[in-house]
Amino acid sequence: MYSSLALLGLTAFQGAHAWGNLGHETVALVATNYVKTATKTWAQDILGDTSKDYLANVATWADSYRYNSAGKFSAPYHFIDAQDNPPSSCNVDYDRDCTNGGCIVAAIANYTNRVQSTSLSDTQVDYALRFIIHFLGDITQPLHDESYDLGGNDIDVTFNGDDTNLHASWDTAIPEQLVGGYSLSDAQDWANDLIKEIDSGSYKSQKSSWVSGLDITDAKGSAMGWATDANAFVCSVVAPNGWDGLENAELYPDYYNGVVDTVSLQIAKGGYRLAKWLDAIAAQASSKKVRRDEGDAVEDEVEQDLSGRTLLPAKKPLTAIQRRRAAIGFGCGDHSH
Repeated sequence: MYSSLALLGLTAFQGAHAWGNLGHETVALVATNYVKTATKTWAQDILGDTSKDYLANVATWADSYRYNSAGKFSAPYHFIDAQDNPPSSCNVDYDRDCTNGGCIVAAIANYTNRVQSTSLSDTQVDYALRFIIHFLGDITQPLHDESYDLGGNDIDVTFNGDDTNLHASWDTAIPEQLVGGYSLSDAQDWANDLIKEIDSGSYKSQKSSWVSGLDITDAKGSAMGWATDANAFVCSVVAPNGWDGLENAELYPDYYNGVVDTVSLQIAKGGYRLAKWLDAIAAQASSKKVRRDEGDAVEDEVEQDLSGRTLLPAKKPLTAIQRRRAAIGFGCGDHSH
């Protein structure tokens, strides 16, 4: 993915700080609670980190990486611009919405392939895992699966008196208002609350549906399911009465009270899915290793296309919103602390 061919295969998603540091670290900490012991060992080995926060420590790396010269190619990997019509209709269409440069759905699929590769360098496998940890959080944020006004970045609002935009409010202001901070310890407190809900609370009966159909051999299909799930909230929760009433509105407390439960739900989903996704990848990697050790034939990974090129839809002209994305470098502001 770091050759010129690979960069072509994964270059154009909705770069942003979905969930901010607090949200991404919470997703990672929820996942840490649920991964199997073998998965923990596998991930710690790749990341070179044996601390208890091994996933959380790299959960926001992709947001920092996209802002340096080596990583700016990855800026568009954080989103898919659904060209739908909320609140009348919400839907994600891969061929319509994923550009020739790519999108978060293609990125998740390609990095899932890359993290399993034995033909890539240790650094590139490490980066692949970091991207997966981050993008499984990004894809649960509804405005990372929506094109309207750059995923809400062009909708100016205030939150508790502070000037911001709708996207940033979902990324950081709402989570931080709920939790009361944005440190790693705040993320751990939030994760603990969500884990209780998953294990014995309001999420217990839902959690199996969050990973229904999860299949790392069809990573694009799984990621499309997650994008579609999050995008549906644009119609039902983010802007159920349309966008006009949100422009220049004060979002706290009335709007906040109406959406904060969905924010928590999506963070919980991201963490639980990430755990099961990593478990599936680690199990497959372990199976391949056993077969090699026993002298069995294993698919030659060198022959696989790891550029991501084959995942992309047919080339088509960019829409007006996609041209705007490209013109501003796929950014949507700095919402991290």
